[in-house]
Amino acid sequence: MSVRRLADESVQPQSFAFSAENAAWAEATIRKYPEGRQQSAVIPLLMRAQEQDGWVTKAAIESVAKMLDMPYIRVLEVATFYTQFQLKPVGKFAHIQVCGTTPCMLRGAEDLIKVCKKKIHAEPFHLNEAGTLSWEEVECQGACVNAPMVMIFKDAYEDLTVPQFEYILDRFENGRGADIKPGPQIDRIFSAPVGGLTSLTEPDAPAKTDTNAGGDVSEGGPSAENAAKPKTDADEADPTVKTPLTAKAESADNAKTPVEPAEVNHATVKPSLDDESRPAGIERPATIDDLQLISGVGPKIEETLHGLGIFTYAQISKWTKAESDWVDGYLNFKGRIERDDWIRQADALATGGEAEYIRVFGKKPR
Repeated sequence: MSVRRLADESVQPQSFAFSAENAAWAEATIRKYPEGRQQSAVIPLLMRAQEQDGWVTKAAIESVAKMLDMPYIRVLEVATFYTQFQLKPVGKFAHIQVCGTTPCMLRGAEDLIKVCKKKIHAEPFHLNEAGTLSWEEVECQGACVNAPMVMIFKDAYEDLTVPQFEYILDRFENGRGADIKPGPQIDRIFSAPVGGLTSLTEPDAPAKTDTNAGGDVSEGGPSAENAAKPKTDADEADPTVKTPLTAKAESADNAKTPVEPAEVNHATVKPSLDDESRPAGIERPATIDDLQLISGVGPKIEETLHGLGIFTYAQISKWTKAESDWVDGYLNFKGRIERDDWIRQADALATGGEAEYIRVFGKKPR
């Protein structure tokens, strides 16, 4: 393990104090621990100090030690042991942690490190000229299936390509990191298969019941529990065991009893076309955009969008959250528009066509 030391005295501030909000949070956190165990709050307090100042200073360590009535050396040991604590100043807008463990390395982490060296600094733990970015290589961060990936503060950015990673760095460098949605940067949901689901793709079917004397619950024969239990005379005489005849009789009786209508599943009801959240449509222009370039839009969906007066990327790129939700409900997509990031795709295509799409997403549109 590498030796971790505090930053030079020349960059260390003379004092540290939690903000009023963070001080109240720290006091509440300390009270969560039993009497005599308040020192267990050392890691949360150090993390909050880092979030406030961007890194863990010597003054912050001293302050936390005083708050918890701990020797300074004990808090220093914690801060220097865990690599989650930054002991030197990091980028004002982003500190990039590039995963360099085997899965990410096999999937292109070395290329991401080259980008960091080119756009930030040739060496890790150094700021760029503007002081906005810094970087380091770290061990596994638990997103191996979505390799390669990086962490920026608390957020993971996965399935990266060099163009997409450069785009992310540019956004953070310009103070627009909030524009980037964390998680996979390709068309996948969390850690789902890239090509879509391969199992459990059919809608849930009602459980099949059988009415033979064994109480079978499937077409394949008796259940494991019933199959393992030998049938006895008591079983044959048990009135609760349904034979084909008794089951048929019960079914006939039930048919005479009025049955309450099934509850309507309102989630599948389309929103009204007169709803105020419906995005405004336009007359069909002479030239329309190929909406099928947006991942998630096929011929039938494009036809439906045309029927709603949606013909251009620019229209989709300007949808509000309410308008996007309305279209999602109208198409019965169950959140797919947000998952597929239609608005960002449309914005890239409206801004610079396929070239801009490739720059933003690192791949050609579908």
